[in-house]
Amino acid sequence: MHLNGFRAVESVARCGSLVKAAEELGVSASAVSQQISRTEAQLGRAIFQRTGAGLALTAFGAEFCARLTTGFQELARAMALADETNSNVLVVSVAPAFASRFLVQRLSRFNQRHPEIKLRIDASTGLVDLDHSDVDLAIRMGDGTWPGVRAELLLAQEVFPVCAPALAAQLKQPADLARLPVIADESTMISWERWFEAAGLQKPFPVQPAGPSFTDPILGIDAAVAGQGVALAWQLLSADALADGRLVAPFGITVASGLGYYMVSSKLERPGRKVRDFSTWLREEVATTMARFGTRAS
Repeated sequence: MHLNGFRAVESVARCGSLVKAAEELGVSASAVSQQISRTEAQLGRAIFQRTGAGLALTAFGAEFCARLTTGFQELARAMALADETNSNVLVVSVAPAFASRFLVQRLSRFNQRHPEIKLRIDASTGLVDLDHSDVDLAIRMGDGTWPGVRAELLLAQEVFPVCAPALAAQLKQPADLARLPVIADESTMISWERWFEAAGLQKPFPVQPAGPSFTDPILGIDAAVAGQGVALAWQLLSADALADGRLVAPFGITVASGLGYYMVSSKLERPGRKVRDFSTWLREEVATTMARFGTRAS
């Protein structure tokens, strides 16, 4: 059985004529007639009587079409429900480090404020194509110059040394960093030399013993918490560990990285309500975090 045939039958029964049904379905009257004949042949029952005045429902056809109408109404309601559910889903693409160290711990507050929005986090390091995917918004780290997108700066990133409290006790001045191993982030876009310059040290800069090396900044922060050395940290990735005392920023000296976290959306579409609601909430969360800890490490 073909759904198109059932639609033709139901439309003719409801509209009262082939012509009106054809107009509703956007096809020719002959096409509707053929669909009816095909459906009757498949059922082995006559749905309509052919009379001089046109088509009239048989007794079977009247009951059959009444149930078809009910069925199509239920199908329309189901599709509307699916559309409503999909319209309330917000897909946000974020880097795993940002999701793990900042976003996830705060999502309950977004859910409380906007229970009507179903949030789906797509944790990926790749740059998603916002024009050809289901992603509504992306949080990206960079300089904000990606082509073909709308980018709004969320927070300019600064970096600074962090370490466990026990190691911080050994640090009285920046030159003391030569005593402690450095935790290397192989994916970082800033060097220790830049921070040493900001700290006012003269060349040659302190040579730090080599510590563990990681390709993921999350692991570098975890290693610093575990007391394995000193790491260069970003504000948002270290904010919670600094707040609860697992990490210490011993010097209160930061250096601008020239990079930042950006909220990125498609240029082709104006951001919808759910994107605006999430963006507003995220800006507030970042502002609250920075007001608590300051834009400088301390």
